[in-house]
Amino acid sequence: MLKQVSVFAENSKGRLKEITSLLAKHDINILGSVTNDSAEYGIIRMIVSDPEACVSTLRGDGYVCKTTNVLGIEIPDEVGALNKVLEVLDNCNINLDYLYLSFNRESAMPIMVFHTEDPGEVQEILVSKGFKAL
Repeated sequence: MLKQVSVFAENSKGRLKEITSLLAKHDINILGSVTNDSAEYGIIRMIVSDPEACVSTLRGDGYVCKTTNVLGIEIPDEVGALNKVLEVLDNCNINLDYLYLSFNRESAMPIMVFHTEDPGEVQEILVSKGFKAL
């Protein structure tokens, strides 16, 4: 299971750079991320090297953020790999809220990060089907 940091930030010029600069100053590495925006605010979801330090740092600078459990599944870098995972989830009637890509620096393999209603249950299902969870 991975800890994701979600940051709620004003959708304004330079805001993302402010966040990444702040994390860089505190030696926090961003391992994977996705951003979703609206006209006024956005959500930046990240897998980072130190989630607790990330939240503390960002809150200390006035950002609203939280951590969430997400599932990281290592998949081969080949055609149809993601589809195989999604077929298992579909066959088990599991809905994904969102997903994004990260990278396992130790194994040099892509990691799909999934948010579901019950990441623990989904992890058990995928591991039982031969997938590697982080």
